[in-house]
Amino acid sequence: MLLIREIFIAKPGMASKLAKLMRETMPSIVKAGSRVQVMTDLVGNFNNVVIEWEVASLAAFEKIISDYMKNANPKTKAKMAGYTDMYMTGRREIYRILG
Repeated sequence: MLLIREIFIAKPGMASKLAKLMRETMPSIVKAGSRVQVMTDLVGNFNNVVIEWEVASLAAFEKIISDYMKNANPKTKAKMAGYTDMYMTGRREIYRILG
């Protein structure tokens, strides 16, 4: 099992909007069977939005991304349009879950 963590540094004033958008759209992108968590910072660097979700393998992760690019619900794609304007930078971390 793998943990996917996507970390965004939102533009000032955009963290709550980006977090709300991700809470609304990520469950439909990741699909049923995977828990999605959206978090914002309490301490440390400001304007962090973190999304965590689990997948069985890298192949499953690639399939989710591929399916979204090819077959995403038009409403979800419309909501996601322009989301890159809400953040300055970001990164993805992938961890193997042990035990």
